[in-house]
Amino acid sequence: MSGKDRIAVFPSRMAQTTMKSRLAGAQKGHSLLKKKADALTLRFRAILKKIIETKVLMGEVMKEAAFSAAQAKFVIGDFNHVVLQNVTKAQTKVRSKKDNVAGVTLPVFEHYGDGSDSYELAGLARGGQQVSKIKKNYAKAVELLVELASLQTSFITLDEVIKITNRRVNAIEYVIIPRIERTLQYIITELDEREREEFFRLKKVQGKKKAIKAIAEIKRLELKALGVDVDNPADMLKDTHEDEDLLF
Repeated sequence: MSGKDRIAVFPSRMAQTTMKSRLAGAQKGHSLLKKKADALTLRFRAILKKIIETKVLMGEVMKEAAFSAAQAKFVIGDFNHVVLQNVTKAQTKVRSKKDNVAGVTLPVFEHYGDGSDSYELAGLARGGQQVSKIKKNYAKAVELLVELASLQTSFITLDEVIKITNRRVNAIEYVIIPRIERTLQYIITELDEREREEFFRLKKVQGKKKAIKAIAEIKRLELKALGVDVDNPADMLKDTHEDEDLLF
């Protein structure tokens, strides 16, 4: 095992405990990120389906709105310049909100009406039905455009977040966790080797002690054979022999 395949640590019991904690944390993080990626993917697919449905409906609504505009022009004539001259502020406005999906903030746009209809009496002279129809169709088109903008913005945001989350999941699964496991295996192998060395050393020490004890026993038997009382050695404290005094 090369040093690049594992984390550079000194093999010890403390390092083993630390690596076990890091492995548990990495596995927990992988599980949470996997669940987050699944939740984001589920929402991503739902938004994609909604975008397709909205675009299909948008095509129908825009076709109907363009047709109603042609009918109104045929009945009333060109009324674009009249509308443009009288516009002072937008009646339909857009505001932004935030939606949270598995910790990811998604922008949500919604339209709302601000003020009264400036052209409520438009078409009173002629073409009133056509004007009302074109207003209704284009209001629906604006509503769908805002909804489509919200969906596509969320779609792009989720796409980027899902890519980042999947990269993190793959990095933890295929790089971080295997590296920690290899480091843990290295520490366990080194500790086992140390235990075997210590056991062998203790056996050698015990063997040497037994050899020394056997040699001492042989010497004791030899001295005993020579008549030396090795079983009851003399007690120096009980020796009654007195040395002569030394004069200086």
